[in-house]
Amino acid sequence: MAKFYLMGNYTAKAFQGFIANPDTDRRAAINAVASAVGGKVIDYDVVRGSYDFILKLEAPNFESMAAAKLATEATGAVTNITIMEPININSTAKLAAKVAGGYKEPGK
Repeated sequence: MAKFYLMGNYTAKAFQGFIANPDTDRRAAINAVASAVGGKVIDYDVVRGSYDFILKLEAPNFESMAAAKLATEATGAVTNITIMEPININSTAKLAAKVAGGYKEPGK
């Protein structure tokens, strides 16, 4: 399974829900979403800053994470979900070196 990091924001609709039921278990809801796409939640934190939450997950592929984003954002409770997938910087740099050797700037 691939590893993913997701960051996002809760909306006013979500905050109203938190206030109405301060004991709501968001981890259970997130686990259900991850499970529905064949994934698993590794970690979940509500954070201060530009984003309201950060998730670390394992999932079969990027499409499964995109499906989870579509479904959850469609509820209107979350928005601005950013999906990040870790890369191997050494492998990426080796490929970049091949590209750089053959790339010519415009006008050259």
